[in-house]
Parts: sequence; structure tokens; C-alpha cells
Amino acid sequence: MTVPTGRRERKKAATRQKIADTALRLFLERGYDAVGIRDVAAEADVAVTTLFSHFASKEALVFEQDDDFRQRLTQAVSGRAPHEPLIPALRREIQAMLRHCTADGTAAIYRMIDESRALREYEESMRLRHAEALATALIAAPDLPQSATACRTIARFVIEAYALAREAADPEAAVEEIFRMIEAAWDVA
Repeated sequence: MTVPTGRRERKKAATRQKIADTALRLFLERGYDAVGIRDVAAEADVAVTTLFSHFASKEALVFEQDDDFRQRLTQAVSGRAPHEPLIPALRREIQAMLRHCTADGTAAIYRMIDESRALREYEESMRLRHAEALATALIAAPDLPQSATACRTIARFVIEAYALAREAADPEAAVEEIFRMIEAAWDVA
């Protein structure tokens, strides 16, 4: 995530983080369905309108790093060094995301997500948005000759690699196994 430089940007970022941290704490303490937007706003000492200026929905409070993850994935494509192979760059980014999302203390969050239909649906729509953003970056990359269909397919595979690995008994091994298949598919395309 980029660090805000101006005072106003830093204050906005701090407010956003305070809201997200408060929401997550309340959700884990009381249960996702038992906490309303007004509860989060009151506990974070912000107006409901302020909360909604930072987060589009209650579900977005749980997935507060959604935009950061999307940007990191597209940056893995567009920020590669000249002639750097694509698939290893994407593998590294998925591994970093996986380490973040499987760190100590995250099990309760994913249990909460698994128990909530609204959160599962939001997570699925988020993965589709990430896949589309990644596909767009792949299609736009001047050094990648693959078709738009191949780019969209690989983007979906990469995003699903993260989801599948997160659920695996050995996430790191799962990433390696999945990315061997992704690399083979990309080479064929």
C-alpha cells in the first residue's frame, strides 16, 4: 500500500484504518451478523457517512485490503523488469498474499467469512474483480503476445490459486503445485 504523503491523506488513511480495525474487532467479538454499520461507526467515533466514504458496504469492512491486493497483482505484471518472466512474478505475489492471509490470528477471520453467506459472496465477487483487473493488465502488457482469452484464463487461474492454496493443508506446497500447472498452461497459450 502506498504511504500517503500529505497531512490530509495521512489523516484519511488513519481514519480508514481505525474504522476497519474497529469493525473487525467488533465482528470477531460479537459475530458479523450481530454488528451493524451504526455500531461500527459509533465505536470508531465517526459518522455513518464517514464510514461509507471509506467503505462501500459492511462486507468491505472485512476485506479492507481489497484495493491493495488488486494493485499488487496488477503491479506484478506492469512493474516487472524487462524480460522478467511473468508467471514467477505472479507466483511471488500470490505467495506474499498467502503469507499475509494465513498469518497468526487470521484463522478466526476466515472462520467468520466461511460462516457468513454475505461475506462468502463478497469474497467471490472480489476474486472476480481481481481476476478482471489482472486480465486487463496482462492484455495491456506489450511484451505478452497471448490472446485476450488466454490472459483472462490465466488471470482466473492465478486468483483461484490463492483461494485453493489458502484452504490447503500446506499452502506453500499448494502454490508451487498450482503454479507449475499455470506455467504449463501459459507456455501452451
